[in-house]
Amino acid sequence: MKNKRQLIFRIAALAIVLVIAAAMFVVGRGHTIYFDNKTLEYNGQEYKAYHKVKVIVDGKEVAKLSERDRGMADIMGQTLTMTLEITDEKDAAPHSHKVSMGVPYNMDGIIINIPALMAGQPEEAYMSEFVIVAPEEDEEEEINTDEFDMGEEMGDI
Repeated sequence: MKNKRQLIFRIAALAIVLVIAAAMFVVGRGHTIYFDNKTLEYNGQEYKAYHKVKVIVDGKEVAKLSERDRGMADIMGQTLTMTLEITDEKDAAPHSHKVSMGVPYNMDGIIINIPALMAGQPEEAYMSEFVIVAPEEDEEEEINTDEFDMGEEMGDI
């Protein structure tokens, strides 16, 4: 009787731990979001960069972007809610837009192109994964800087 009861408690404790782990896996997942204010061409249509864009996430200003700028923010969870204060042209009054979107679970660094997002384009147009590309190293000829090393010229002495 005691062993059966102990086994039930262990299984229940394990189930609780697994449920908490699954919830933390989804809720606690962090993402780095990059905001681009760059002109983008998609399906033959060009979406011009705005003069200025202020990005506010969770009540904090995380980026102030001019044309061709990129800003970033770190968020937790699978939903991004932001306010964009957009100034279309110099000396124009800014207009504000609240945007909420799901964040793909399989991407760590996400680039969001603001002009394409505001134009109502599909996700594949305004969202892409940030991938760091390592520069290719050219193989250079080895230069011997040892003044006493004669290399293979002298042979074995």
